[in-house]
Amino acid sequence: MARLRVGALFGGCSGEHEVSIRSAQAITQALSSGTNAEKYEIVPFYIEKDGCWQAGEIAQTVLQSGQPLSSSEPAENSRSALWNLPAEAASIDVWFPILHGPNGEDGTVQGLLQLMQVPFVGCGVLASSIGMDKLAMKSAFAQAGLAQVKYLAVTRSEVWSNPCVFPKLCDRIEAELGYPCFIKPANLGSSVGIAKVRSRSELEAGLDSAASYDRRLIVEAGVTAREVECAVLGNDQPRASLVGEITFTSDFYDYETKYTSGKADLLIPAPLPPQVMQRVQEMAIQAFQAIDGAGISRVDFFYIEATGEILINEINTLPGFTATSMYPQLWAATGVAFPDLVDRLVQFALEKR
Repeated sequence: MARLRVGALFGGCSGEHEVSIRSAQAITQALSSGTNAEKYEIVPFYIEKDGCWQAGEIAQTVLQSGQPLSSSEPAENSRSALWNLPAEAASIDVWFPILHGPNGEDGTVQGLLQLMQVPFVGCGVLASSIGMDKLAMKSAFAQAGLAQVKYLAVTRSEVWSNPCVFPKLCDRIEAELGYPCFIKPANLGSSVGIAKVRSRSELEAGLDSAASYDRRLIVEAGVTAREVECAVLGNDQPRASLVGEITFTSDFYDYETKYTSGKADLLIPAPLPPQVMQRVQEMAIQAFQAIDGAGISRVDFFYIEATGEILINEINTLPGFTATSMYPQLWAATGVAFPDLVDRLVQFALEKR
């Protein structure tokens, strides 16, 4: 039987470019090992930071080295090159987008792949867009009846406004949310641009910083809680994994903590009462279905032990697949080994198609 040609799409125009390469290394290795090697032929496609697609030797070199293409290396960088897909793209049977953050996880690439009329792994345009935009995500969760932390929507125009408007905005945040609170760009992943603030001066600086990343922001009330996560796998009848817990010594789960080995500990399964574990799994499925998810997602929660409350934090429609990533580790603990996991994701893509 002929092997399926899997287009491994990685890199991308986001601040998570390097993480994408590391995820791609793990996924392509798993798809090329054991019985998967008999089913799949991996064809790497590397998207440079400027958006140009590369295949062949260049993509293979980046994948093997784990290093982004440097600006000194020859590559087409004209605007016309952005829409010239490599010839190899025409032969792909199923795409595996391994792109974290904007311009990859947000529905943009999913729309392109949909126009190609070729199956692809993971969520479609709608779920990807909602999963990336924290304000749209909050609205979907509220509609589904999922409990959340208190939050306020803020726009860049309010932050970068005249001296009369900005102080009133800060007054409103202090009155409705108080300190500490978290400021986040609405459309960035992996804790990029996030600030935890405890005073007026930190609030002003945090808002200004977040506004430099996105025109829409979200400010959330801080809670004293344990951070737990649950992985979801499947299409119309999704499964939830065991629940894991993240513990760390940094002020919050920022980018460095998330992607630096030894900065955070993952406890799988999380030491939770059985009823709490079950409720988190149920809420993870609810969240996945609320955004019309497909294939893959990781759902993050706050568990307030003092009151027993479980608050949904966010859904990630293309979670990291690096050696330190929670998603594959959650499924490994649930009984789905890494090679089997990526095989199932490809099969779910074909099923969805």
